[in-house]
Amino acid sequence: MSGTVLVSGASGFIALHIVSELLKQNYKVIGTVRSHEKKEKLRRQFQHNPNLFLEIVPDISQSDAFESVFKKHGREIRYVLHTSSPFYYDTTEYEKDLLIPALEGTKNMLNSIKRHAADTVERVVVTSSCTALITLAKASDPNVVFTEESWNEATWDNCQIDGVNAYFASKKFAEVAAWDFVKENAGHIKFKLTTVNPSLVFGPQLFDEDVREHLNTSCEIINDLIHTPVDATLADFHSICTDVRDVAKAHMYAFQKENTVGKRLVVTTAKFGNQDILDILNKDFPQLNGVIPLGKPGTGDQVTNSGATTDNSVTRKILGFEFKSLCETVHDTAAQILKKENRL
Repeated sequence: MSGTVLVSGASGFIALHIVSELLKQNYKVIGTVRSHEKKEKLRRQFQHNPNLFLEIVPDISQSDAFESVFKKHGREIRYVLHTSSPFYYDTTEYEKDLLIPALEGTKNMLNSIKRHAADTVERVVVTSSCTALITLAKASDPNVVFTEESWNEATWDNCQIDGVNAYFASKKFAEVAAWDFVKENAGHIKFKLTTVNPSLVFGPQLFDEDVREHLNTSCEIINDLIHTPVDATLADFHSICTDVRDVAKAHMYAFQKENTVGKRLVVTTAKFGNQDILDILNKDFPQLNGVIPLGKPGTGDQVTNSGATTDNSVTRKILGFEFKSLCETVHDTAAQILKKENRL
């Protein structure tokens, strides 16, 4: 399989790994970024790869956001990977910063495909999230199991109580819009839809230079623990996570394989808590011993065994590859950070 792939939000943490895999497999990649600075940085990072073309899309929430991209490249694009969507919690402008960009960005991409490439785009992959299937109010209930069939029950109004709830809901609304679009335009479009729904995504940055004082929202969890003073009180945080390299691989399978058509691919590996991460950091990196908290080693399962469960056995069967373990993911993430700080 070969051809031209459009990747929105190409400078994102997950998207960079996807672009790298695409280029390795000799696809022509058209990536969208938000600024000239990001465009030039990616061109340099990918060593001016002749198969990588970058277009500037400043605001995906604008109705004509992707129009110029499709007017220029529409007839050659066969596959679209829509990864662009805001991921952060630190806002009180829930509609402006989270809900509208996620929803309208997805609708704008699909409408541009319909207008300019309805008979040429064959597969579309939307990067959704486990948050689209997890209802926060039920997340602490040990009797609840979330699966590929589950949907976040949040509404537009009741999700606007904090950044976390709004972000969770934004992914649900965007994904629902994508599935609805396919149903409503079945006679007018050629493409088949798949979504990839990862949990919190850890793993190394594709380029070492992108390791900064503060990382993307998910990896900052590990980065923060690496820089937590030894006498600090450990926050009782727990969630589910996966590895960015597995997420990128899932995106490749999502448009390359027939058994992924019409599926929600829930990519998550393990439950974890801060204690689990500290145990791995203290075991794998002796230079952190006595520098970061020890916590209560070996007690992480007291937290991770509580609350709801996410069962993605259907996705694992469809994808057919082993996900990287929590230990490997945390190790590789931390090693890159410590290397950048000359502590490895």
